[in-house]
Amino acid sequence: MSAQKDCEFLVKRARELVSDDPCAAKAWLITARTLYPADFNIQYEMYIIERNAERTASAGRLLYDMFINFPDQPIVWREISVITAALRSDCQDKHAQFLRGLFETLPGRVQCEMLLKATEQCFNTLEKAEMLLLLLKRFPESVVQHGVNLGETLLEAEVSENLETPVNCFRKLFVCDVLPLIINNVDMRLPGSLLQKYMLKAAEFYIGYVTRGPSPDGQIQGSQEGGSLKSPSVSRGSQRYVIDGLSEKSSVVAEPWDRLLDILAVVGARCEWQGDKGQRSYMDMLQRVKELCRYLPGLEGDTRSRCCSQVVICAALVLFRNAFLYVSNVQPALFQGVNALSSGPWILLEDLSSVYNDVEVERGAAKHGHKKRKLADGREKTMSSDDEEGLGKGRGRHILVNKTEMPGWSETLESFRTARESWDLLHSHDSLETEFKKICASWKTDNWLWFRIFLTDMIIYQGQYRKALSSLHQMAAVQQPQPGQQSPSGQTSLEHYRALIQQASCHYALGEYRMASEKLLDVVSGLMPPNHEPVKTPEDQSKVKNKPRKGNDLRLLPCTSKAILPFCLQLMLACFKLRAFTDNRDDLSLGHVVVLLQYDWPQGEMLFLKAVDKICQQGSFQYENFFNYVTNIDMLEEFAYLRTPEGGRIQLELLPNQGMLIKHHTVTRGITKGVKEDFRLAMERQVSRCGENLLSVLHRFCINEKIIIIQSLP
Repeated sequence: MSAQKDCEFLVKRARELVSDDPCAAKAWLITARTLYPADFNIQYEMYIIERNAERTASAGRLLYDMFINFPDQPIVWREISVITAALRSDCQDKHAQFLRGLFETLPGRVQCEMLLKATEQCFNTLEKAEMLLLLLKRFPESVVQHGVNLGETLLEAEVSENLETPVNCFRKLFVCDVLPLIINNVDMRLPGSLLQKYMLKAAEFYIGYVTRGPSPDGQIQGSQEGGSLKSPSVSRGSQRYVIDGLSEKSSVVAEPWDRLLDILAVVGARCEWQGDKGQRSYMDMLQRVKELCRYLPGLEGDTRSRCCSQVVICAALVLFRNAFLYVSNVQPALFQGVNALSSGPWILLEDLSSVYNDVEVERGAAKHGHKKRKLADGREKTMSSDDEEGLGKGRGRHILVNKTEMPGWSETLESFRTARESWDLLHSHDSLETEFKKICASWKTDNWLWFRIFLTDMIIYQGQYRKALSSLHQMAAVQQPQPGQQSPSGQTSLEHYRALIQQASCHYALGEYRMASEKLLDVVSGLMPPNHEPVKTPEDQSKVKNKPRKGNDLRLLPCTSKAILPFCLQLMLACFKLRAFTDNRDDLSLGHVVVLLQYDWPQGEMLFLKAVDKICQQGSFQYENFFNYVTNIDMLEEFAYLRTPEGGRIQLELLPNQGMLIKHHTVTRGITKGVKEDFRLAMERQVSRCGENLLSVLHRFCINEKIIIIQSLP
């Protein structure tokens, strides 16, 4: 008891002197340690003085002595935990650097033993893993003993925690830190099945990381189930992203696709895959496995199994990477870290550039030599050229895009083509398809909205419209429109209307015109027409001169009112066109065609002249909505001409209730003077409306006449 009191006195005396005379305090403790070498408190007090003075070497020696002589003291382990925390931390302050330096003064054997024992003291799985990871990085020889166990522990923790996403702290630690140590250690002997399992775990993490949705607490909000532009002033790449359980810095993964390629190269070499040992690029990899596929039917046993695994894993990674690159360009707001401001959402639709010019207009020279008819003569030749060579002959469909609106159009289309090529390769043999489906089931790719967008576009490209409609119905459920969203250009963002618009395009391609119009009118009702009619770009103006295509091309359109409203009008025109020009009389459809042909005038002039021909053949025409929606001066002049003797005195019933008036006041040629005067006045009033915003007029037509439009289609 007396010795204990002596020790306490000596320690107390040293503490009193340390602030005024540290040398004296140190002398007291050296004396005390000499007298009582087995007393922990004396040695700990000596360590505290050296540590607080940040004397690295002496503090390190004292810590080493305490670790060797007093391994069961809780205070020692508390001190060691502070040091190991500094080793794991990203912090660069002076004290953290001192603690790291202190650890470096310890002998390697002691460092290793200290980290191992510190690991045993941890009860938190993540902390334990980080501690063991320190050991593996500092002492590579320990990877053989602890590497795989650590990896399996992390993967088991992920399962036991029931985490919904592969982008979690356990998987990140495994993929980015543990796995490279395991596969790059030449002394490790691992079976190919385990290496491939780890490869797929890494791929799932990196793909999940790259395709993650915007953070709900970020300045630009949204989710992977239906992203939308919120703030045009903030780049999506500036959002903070933190994986739960990790620091912000530790949550960042640089160049994920390159890292994945590096892992694949090492795994491929270890699994003795065919081809070059180093994977130069994803495209090289695709070409290599395409060549392998040629030999697949003749292979057997382990060789065939190994070849199948190589083809499936490589082709799947190329598929998912290029599908992501494509979707990140056509719907960037789905992803965090993708700059959605450079390019808004885009949508793949049927190309309707031939809607105006695929009807031959045969006109006799003696028939209606009116000045408007003459304008067509100079253009008729360019409107009826041959179909583009090769289309519809198995060479694939063209995808048209406005190159000025989509600067990266070439890369986008190339990504789409490469992804389709990879998909076809994975479905070229039953064995490949089976293995690929296992990967998709394991990764739950059915829940990846971005991948469904790619698959739907691919199915549309393939012309499988019924299958595409099934996929689009599911997408429509999660892409509900949210009023008031604005894109950077000020146009209403139509990301949520993608599915509806594509459904309309598919119904049209299937000949289901009523269904197509229903979907279109639902979209139009949510649009606001532009305040000003768009100024035509040189590319738009050159459309008239371009060779008309066969009609099975596709077009990528930006998802804005400026682009989608015209598309809706053109698609409705396409729906009504065939019905309007059949042998049976259908004035209502013909009237709708005339109204819709006003957009993009004079591109539709030839079709309008065909409509006028049909009216002339009928000798009469009834369309009571004419003066509500026809404001094109050329069309008004043409209809006024039809009433004249030179125009054929065609009976036109274009005013509401005009038919009733004619029945009650029939005079010469079946037209009353009052009705004739009403027509003249209405036409004069209509000429004064020619300056109205045409898109607003046509938007009003779609809204007000929705029921009639739908009912007039089969």
